[in-house]
Amino acid sequence: RYANCGAISWFDGRASAKVDPKGPVFEIPTGDLIDSVTGEYAGVNQVIKEKSLGEIERVQLYTAFGYPHTSCGCFEGCLFYIPEMDGYGVVHRNFKGETVNGLNFVTISDLTAGGRQVDGFHGLSIEYMRSPKFMQADGGWDRVVWIPVDIKERIKSFMPPEIVDKIATDEDVTDLDGLRAFLQEQDHPIVSRWTAAPKEEPGEIAVPTLELPASAFPIQGVPAGMGFRIILKNAKIRAEKMIIKADKG
Repeated sequence: RYANCGAISWFDGRASAKVDPKGPVFEIPTGDLIDSVTGEYAGVNQVIKEKSLGEIERVQLYTAFGYPHTSCGCFEGCLFYIPEMDGYGVVHRNFKGETVNGLNFVTISDLTAGGRQVDGFHGLSIEYMRSPKFMQADGGWDRVVWIPVDIKERIKSFMPPEIVDKIATDEDVTDLDGLRAFLQEQDHPIVSRWTAAPKEEPGEIAVPTLELPASAFPIQGVPAGMGFRIILKNAKIRAEKMIIKADKG
């Protein structure tokens, strides 16, 4: 597996480590195998925890979710998750314009770079896409739904023959609606993962009520000093953090 930049092979890395033992390229003992499918090793986890000063504790090499490997900023390409399709797209640094989800390489790379673990995104080399272990924990090529045509032509001989024509390129589709239609028409394996959204029965949903004094939320027709209640019906609320403070009054 090449480095994300596509310029350093395993042999290059070994030579660099021997020439400069204290340099940025060094050997990492894999240690005990934790999971062969996701590609997680105890030795790798130990080293990355030390080098990141505890910021990152686990890395899984063959998945983009959970504990994906980190990326600097010089990667040759980016793998990005497309939630509308439950599949992946791949875009490389030389691709001009917008990908099928409306984002360009610069935007996607900003979400990927910086040595962070970001679910659904990670840098890669095009050479890695030739590997039989390419994204194996997430379904491999059966989860890839869009790539630029020049990448496809470059690695076509290494892709499973049955999937080649089922993966869309920038010449086939330009937006998500077109991509969905293409995948259905080509009977891409990802289509079998799609399920219809469950129908919600009408009715009231018990949710917390929010009470505020009228002075804090002035509404025409509400007398001063009179409180009121806001009731949310059929609402879905997502919050990253909830802070509860005691009322000193």
